[in-house]
Amino acid sequence: MRIRSLFAATVFALGFVAASTGIGLAGDSTLTWSFRNNHENRVQLEFYAQGRDSAWPGGGEAYVLDDYDVHTFRLNCWAGEKICYGAWIDGDSNTYWGVGLDDKYGCDDCCVTCETADAGTRNLDP
Repeated sequence: MRIRSLFAATVFALGFVAASTGIGLAGDSTLTWSFRNNHENRVQLEFYAQGRDSAWPGGGEAYVLDDYDVHTFRLNCWAGEKICYGAWIDGDSNTYWGVGLDDKYGCDDCCVTCETADAGTRNLDP
């Protein structure tokens, strides 16, 4: 019983700290992105949290866009954190959009703040 009370107190304290400092808890928001690959080649896509070592899908993997359809991705992220996308031609990371492979480049308009919202549709044009 004492362990359960200690656990409940810890969870309450963490929630209080997060609420009082404006810091969201991990996965407390959902950010929706949509992409259309307009390039003739397959494109790989990954999302990167700025300020912490986290990526979607992560683990050295990337999403593959191999048609001209709109693909939608829902990311669980921390409210208020900055999320950027990086996309590149499969087999040619020198041709890229956003921050590119491994969050390597700077970008204009490729990052959004995580909140439960829709970031809209991005077209990856040649």
